[in-house]
Amino acid sequence: MDMKSLSDQTPSFPLFVSAARPDVFAAACSAGSDMVVIDFEDSVAPDSKAAVRRIPQSALPQERSVKLYLRVNGTGTVWHRDDVAFARMAGVDGVVLPKSESAEEITALRQALAPGQKVIAQIETVRGLSRVEEIAQVADRLALGSIDLSEDLGCAHTRIALLPLRSRLVQAARLAGAPAPLDGVTISVTDADAITDDAMHASELGFGGKCLIHPRQLPPARAGFRTQPQDLDWARHALEAEDSALPDAEGEVLGSPVVVRARRLLLRGQAQTRQGTVEGSAIAVPVSAPSARQQPAGRDRPGQGPSGK
Repeated sequence: MDMKSLSDQTPSFPLFVSAARPDVFAAACSAGSDMVVIDFEDSVAPDSKAAVRRIPQSALPQERSVKLYLRVNGTGTVWHRDDVAFARMAGVDGVVLPKSESAEEITALRQALAPGQKVIAQIETVRGLSRVEEIAQVADRLALGSIDLSEDLGCAHTRIALLPLRSRLVQAARLAGAPAPLDGVTISVTDADAITDDAMHASELGFGGKCLIHPRQLPPARAGFRTQPQDLDWARHALEAEDSALPDAEGEVLGSPVVVRARRLLLRGQAQTRQGTVEGSAIAVPVSAPSARQQPAGRDRPGQGPSGK
């Protein structure tokens, strides 16, 4: 597998906005995220689901740099087919399918969309989790709906309870050769520390971004996914040490994974520099010189933030 697929690339932060609020679509598109998801599902009352498809032409900016997705209502609901038809007609970049539960659902959805439109499969049920490896093979990306999933499973919405579920999504995406999955939302909009902490936890587990419900969550979420200067410094020194390493047994065992991780960290740092999430000086100027054999310390946190994640 090439280094482009090994790197996390620039983390993605889909910003969800209710389809019932066309007055904020333009503001959402200019909030700074890479993706805006207009939500036809949870945030829209049943008696309004048909009406929200009549999105005023003036609601969206004529020129936008963000990707635009629709979260349609789930397969089996009375609104699903019309939502998908609207997504195809509107020419959006893709759709988010909530409560995805089978590869067949994703395949049928893709056939109903226009060529090139993407499908993000949101895993929110135990049934979907049980088939996540199959779903990952046919979806363009996975996303975790942790609140619905914990409710369906009957477990607490805490990090320890969700740890094996999150890890399974990351593993499924990796086995499928797909982009790293997107983590679920943090409930709090105002607690920046909790949002950053949740994002950092997701990043450590191998997620490739985080779903957001308010523009205010974007800066702290980005901060949580930011590659730290000490990690970048370690990566540079690891590659320098690799060039001069002796071909002993220890070097053969440790060299390859060390090099792969170092290159991945540097690629991710470069991608974040282009996005403006890492200061250029943090990458260009080393801060310390840890041993190439010493991995960057994990940022374990014994407690849990107010988000409960």
